[in-house]
Amino acid sequence: MEQLVPLPPITKLSPLTTRILGQNPGKFTLQGTNTYLLGTRPPYILLDTGEGKDAYISLLEEVLMSSSNSGAQLVSDVVLSHKHADHHAGLPSVLSLLAEHHSPAPVIHKFPLSSPDPVVESTRLQLPAQERTWADLSDGQVLRGEGVTLRILYTPGHTEDSICLYLEEEEALFTADAVLGQGTTVFEDLGAYMSSLRLLLERFPRAEHVYPGHGPVVERGRGHIGQYIAHREEREEEILAVLRQRGGTVREIVRVVYARYEESLWGAAERGVRLHLLKLEGEGRVRRVGERWEVV
Repeated sequence: MEQLVPLPPITKLSPLTTRILGQNPGKFTLQGTNTYLLGTRPPYILLDTGEGKDAYISLLEEVLMSSSNSGAQLVSDVVLSHKHADHHAGLPSVLSLLAEHHSPAPVIHKFPLSSPDPVVESTRLQLPAQERTWADLSDGQVLRGEGVTLRILYTPGHTEDSICLYLEEEEALFTADAVLGQGTTVFEDLGAYMSSLRLLLERFPRAEHVYPGHGPVVERGRGHIGQYIAHREEREEEILAVLRQRGGTVREIVRVVYARYEESLWGAAERGVRLHLLKLEGEGRVRRVGERWEVV
């Protein structure tokens, strides 16, 4: 596994952007979830809330108190990037912190799901009744804060409801879990994910700074995103090469494509291979025959 770059708990990344780590490091969260306070002064826009660790709430309070006047609204808007708990489960604690400082409740924004997600609903139900109604985000929507203009881009693939945000003043992208600062991410729908990566490159040709949901800032973002695309295309070609030669089950494909990896990783690799196959099946390039797959 790639050695993780150490990240400070609080980092002023630019005059408009402060990163606060969620204090939840782990196998899937890397150094922890990156949350971002955006704006030149309060009230800020907060992107993601971590998962509610007490240490995170203390850090957030430290930043907010260092830049606010007594009685002022601290956070005007909270944007939740997607349905995974490490990005939204801290919302009840964040709202409690704001209430303790007599700050008016912020507007909570999230891209809607096609059906309720139990983890998201668990977070919602922990909130006071008046704060359980969230504002649905839409593709292309613009949010404005103190000195910041954020454009919403719907980027499904990692999850159905994943979004990225474009900070116009910096020509920078906040990619949440679509693009990480280190390593590669997981996805639910590979076809949608690849389309989203290409959309980021097409829509924002000047965006080089990438602020990810996990890991360090990426300074050469377009090249980094291009590497993500190339990695998936390479894996896809490896899978097709196996199928052209002899066809096979998911497990048999993994044995060939991941032969140089430890067998303990093959179980996780099966999920990725299956998602590749579903994408290729949707494109009419492969088909299933029982448990086996073959090229069309």
